[in-house]
Amino acid sequence: MKRFVEGIDRRQSTMFPEQLEDWVRDDNPVRVVDVFVDALDLGGLGFVRVAPRATGRPGYHPSALLKLYIYGYLNRVQSSRRLEREAGRNVEVMWLTGRLVPDHKTIADFRKDYGKAIRKVCAQFVALCRQLELFADASVAIDGSKFKAVNARDRNFTRAKMKRRKEQVEESVERYLHQMDSADRQEPSLARTTKTARLKEKIVILKEEMRRLEKLEVEMLAAPDKQLSLTDPDARSMATSGRGSGMVGYNVQTAVDIKHHLIVAHEVTNMGTDHAQLSAMAEQTKAVLETDALEVVADRGYYDGDEILACDDAGITVTLPKPLTSGVKAKGRFGKQDFVYLAADDVYRCPAGEHLVYHFTNVEKGRTLHRYWTNVCQDCAIKDQCTTGKEHRITRWEHEEVLEAVQQRLDEHPEKMRQRRETVEHPFGTIKSWMGYTHFQMKTLKRVRTEMALHVLAYNLKRVINIMGIDPLIAAMKAA
Repeated sequence: MKRFVEGIDRRQSTMFPEQLEDWVRDDNPVRVVDVFVDALDLGGLGFVRVAPRATGRPGYHPSALLKLYIYGYLNRVQSSRRLEREAGRNVEVMWLTGRLVPDHKTIADFRKDYGKAIRKVCAQFVALCRQLELFADASVAIDGSKFKAVNARDRNFTRAKMKRRKEQVEESVERYLHQMDSADRQEPSLARTTKTARLKEKIVILKEEMRRLEKLEVEMLAAPDKQLSLTDPDARSMATSGRGSGMVGYNVQTAVDIKHHLIVAHEVTNMGTDHAQLSAMAEQTKAVLETDALEVVADRGYYDGDEILACDDAGITVTLPKPLTSGVKAKGRFGKQDFVYLAADDVYRCPAGEHLVYHFTNVEKGRTLHRYWTNVCQDCAIKDQCTTGKEHRITRWEHEEVLEAVQQRLDEHPEKMRQRRETVEHPFGTIKSWMGYTHFQMKTLKRVRTEMALHVLAYNLKRVINIMGIDPLIAAMKAA
């Protein structure tokens, strides 16, 4: 006869282990958290009250709250209220904190008050990874991704959104006025009276909404970027990869190691594009790795001549594709990439074999530009495939050779773009999965940076555990 697996009677006496130590196995990841935090110089990192005060109510040691947060982010428990519950029922947390059960306000205040110190803890683990030689030979992929903020779309205003919402209110007012006119032409009745009163109430509400929007528009236009967010003042409306889609959030930048996909450096910004992020992220990564040279791969969203030049000056080798912003290719005509620069003669060779010679130099928007063209275009047999003007002119930046070197590296190693995608998109996908639908839970850029540092620390910690194993990692941390 088949039977189910049966549990014990709840009223039956049982013999539990007398020590919490007996409940936590030697290969439990919680032991890594314990060893890592105990090895930190918390006072040097910026945590205060490391030594107890002589008077007053006793406080919690920073190590206990830091361990609690690292454990929470490792196990997708990020809210202070949930961490409070875990501290009272989770045996692993009891072991980690010595059965301390701080209230959720104390837990939340710790993350809020020690943001800078928590970010330094994240950097400390990256330094440990460098000591353990887990990074590739100074080679990283850089990318950015949009993360949702605690700010709904309807509570974010840009010029376009404000114009659209005001138009919607005006259209609604016009529609209700038209319905009132239609009601006035009907025979007097209770239904007509009720409908008219309801429409008048709606019109009053809409006029109040219009006055509110006008006040918000003044605040919005006073902002440097002409944008206003009511819930999280630092969150910004940003376009995403989906056509016509967007979100209110933050732009998270990461530099990910090619070898083990560890996050070497990261930053949170509220800039909607990646154009101005390349050199700062690359130089930050170079400093973290303590290397003289660095190889970086990125996508076309980072392509900017000044940023690439700054990387070159800093000894950073960049590989990324150039976006095709010109529409000449779509029209079936030759683009600048079809013209070959001959450095020895300082001329461009066109597809027809003619040479475009240098004519003059000028400065536009702080850039020194050289101009090239030839006077034989009118008699060229393939002019229709080249230009609709009198001649095809080529503009060359004074540092164009740096951009040409980038293109040459891409032509020689096209596989780097696939390597970039496989490297940098994995951490973003993992962290967003841990965060859930809402992504960030904190408000303002300063606190969001703290929250992201905890996510990065948890991600790197879990990756290193998977790479090395728990016992070897603990031994390495104790030796370091």
